[in-house]
Amino acid sequence: MFRYKSIAVVLAAVAAGSGLGAGVYAALDPDNTRTVIRETAAEPVAATTTTNSVNSVYRAARDSVVEITVTGAAQETPFGGEEQQRGQGSGFVYDDQGHVITNQHVVDDAESMTVTLPDGSRYEAKVVGGDPSTDLAVIKVDAPASKLKPLRLGDSAAVRVGDTVVAIGSPFGLEGTVTAGIVSALGREISATNNFAIDDTIQTDAAINHGNSGGPLLNLRSEVIGVNAQIRSESGGNDGVGFAIPSNTVEEIAGRLINGGKVEHAYLGVASQTIDSAAADALDLPRGAMVTEVRPETPAAKARLKAATGTRTVQGETYSTGGDVISAVDGEAVEGADALRRVIDSHRPGDTVLLTIVRNGDSRTVEVKLGKRPSS
Repeated sequence: MFRYKSIAVVLAAVAAGSGLGAGVYAALDPDNTRTVIRETAAEPVAATTTTNSVNSVYRAARDSVVEITVTGAAQETPFGGEEQQRGQGSGFVYDDQGHVITNQHVVDDAESMTVTLPDGSRYEAKVVGGDPSTDLAVIKVDAPASKLKPLRLGDSAAVRVGDTVVAIGSPFGLEGTVTAGIVSALGREISATNNFAIDDTIQTDAAINHGNSGGPLLNLRSEVIGVNAQIRSESGGNDGVGFAIPSNTVEEIAGRLINGGKVEHAYLGVASQTIDSAAADALDLPRGAMVTEVRPETPAAKARLKAATGTRTVQGETYSTGGDVISAVDGEAVEGADALRRVIDSHRPGDTVLLTIVRNGDSRTVEVKLGKRPSS
């Protein structure tokens, strides 16, 4: 069975009294790892002219990629004493003010953070803000502007399958490691640590391992088009299936975090399933998103949306039946669960939307005031 994994390295520094001695480090289960990231700036230093060489991209971007070490709270060990939790990942400079992008789960429960620049200098960092739903966070390092070399964000919407990409990071703590590959697929969905979906991620076969997380995925113009975040693997190592959060998402979330310190996502409060054209014909339903669950005390519950009550199999696929099918939002057709999630996420908490729903063959319009997505 495949497992999606974050790709930072987590180490445990064992404190005196544990029986193993202070300063001893051990790699922990990858399922408990943390991931680290870095991002791009308004006035980039790295080259952005077209290149056709991995070496050229590496030389343009290497001084912008940093290593992040996170120290968490000490925990008791089964053998007595305490164990200091430490995480290590990659990142890149966002601007000359010291902002750096990382994953939210890297900074969760962090008591302290250290950023190591490519020249070996180390600086303490603090959290500016984080967004669990996109697994992105901004931290700030108090380093001289002369040492900060921001990267430029590219347009992830312009990325195409087959494009050459370059990943730079610190797999297993081996700083400054570069790998290359292609964009294997677009529009992939991965899960954030709070179990909400991260849409439109970039799949790549560039080698990504534990510790690469948070490092940049670059195009041949030395622009960041994604932030390396997860791998899919049976073995726990690189199987050539990695995922990067797209740069357009990073740009939006980073700006909001820097300006306000937090990001709030609109929330309807349903789980849903896509009713495609084949299922729609077979089930005598409209195309759209079948409501499979209505979570209590949510906007959907207050609007009395109805969840599915049964299932039917169509061409080997099981579909939910008996619930509301959301076929449009504000008059715009919704073709499935992904489309519904995206349109809701394009709004802000407190916005009012008009849902077109079909129940038992009858179409109606329901007004819903969207809430704020919970943290989990």
